[in-house]
Amino acid sequence: MISKKKLKLCAENITNSINIKKDGEFILIKGSFYCHEILEEIALSVLRKGGIPHITYTSDYYEQTIWQDDQIKAKTIEKVPFPYLEMIKNIDAYIVLEYPEDPSIRNKASEEKLGAYQKSIAPLREILYGFKEEYAPGKKWCYAAWPSEKAADFYNIDYALFEKFIIDGMSIPSEELSDITKNLGNFFENAKKVYVKDDFGTDFWVSIENRAKVLDDGILSDEQIALGDLGGNLPAGEVYFPPNEKQGEGKLFCPLTKERYTNKMIKNVELVFENGKLLMDKISADTNLDVLNDAFKQREKIDRENKVPEIRTYNVGELGIGCNPVITKAIGYILTDEKINGSVHVAFGFNKSFGGTSASQMHWDFVTAPKANITVEYMDGSKKEIMENGKLINS
Repeated sequence: MISKKKLKLCAENITNSINIKKDGEFILIKGSFYCHEILEEIALSVLRKGGIPHITYTSDYYEQTIWQDDQIKAKTIEKVPFPYLEMIKNIDAYIVLEYPEDPSIRNKASEEKLGAYQKSIAPLREILYGFKEEYAPGKKWCYAAWPSEKAADFYNIDYALFEKFIIDGMSIPSEELSDITKNLGNFFENAKKVYVKDDFGTDFWVSIENRAKVLDDGILSDEQIALGDLGGNLPAGEVYFPPNEKQGEGKLFCPLTKERYTNKMIKNVELVFENGKLLMDKISADTNLDVLNDAFKQREKIDRENKVPEIRTYNVGELGIGCNPVITKAIGYILTDEKINGSVHVAFGFNKSFGGTSASQMHWDFVTAPKANITVEYMDGSKKEIMENGKLINS
């Protein structure tokens, strides 16, 4: 059981992550019934900072019924909730706590309903992330993990360790995490290219020349806001970049990942890309390769329907290096996996909100094993190995 003291600490850190700047900011707080205590603590923290919170949550029963009740039609799910959309236009920030409690609920949802759901929320995402100029730069946001016994079973991890990854990973003092991210970030000053290899088949490079560096210590800084990077995930603990979207090539091996809408696990994924773009016919996986392919096709379809000026569904969108000292192993849960000490992740798709040029409904992070070897090429042509087998080389 999570103590009241830790609940309040996590709530404070989550609230700090959206950087309330003035009295009266309207904050939407969304989650599931199982985490109602932390939702209420966040709302109280918002009130203490002069913000106006609004809490909304559902139960696993409600979620499961949507997907499995034949009387609830896909054509109904597909409809854009316009009153809710109008509220989204008027919020200053939103906070989401992970839901449902049992991620396996969506495993049995029909492709038709899941596709309808993705279509219905696309206009909401345009507002939240500022995909269209009329909504730029978007809203401040935080998407936070929260543990449950059912989720631990789903990810096949001991609950005590799952809770540690999330609660302790989220409770690291911001000063300590700030020092860690600054130390890692210093290696990328004046960087041009980043080369990543490991013993599992990963071997790629991407270009970060003249691209912004973001130090994710869990606090939304004024510098990030100026950049247009208005949010992040908790637990925090990574240094990331929007790489040049049409450069980079090689292979990335991801031991475990999860598709965000179906919640289906995909094991031992090999991703190949050239000129910064995924080669879908060369991707392989031990399980659910069709789920991965379908996810990209579905997001591309929505991007085309939304008349995105240039389709970037398949282009490199993010390079990240995990550095949270509490999180030590991959479980397929991206909110913790991408923060694993010694891991690297590459996302494909959207990156416009943190200094890139791609707008897309797709943003999927693929995380390497935590044994990465990283070499940085600098603007003056010199190269330096900064990480070996997942450990920083501090000399």
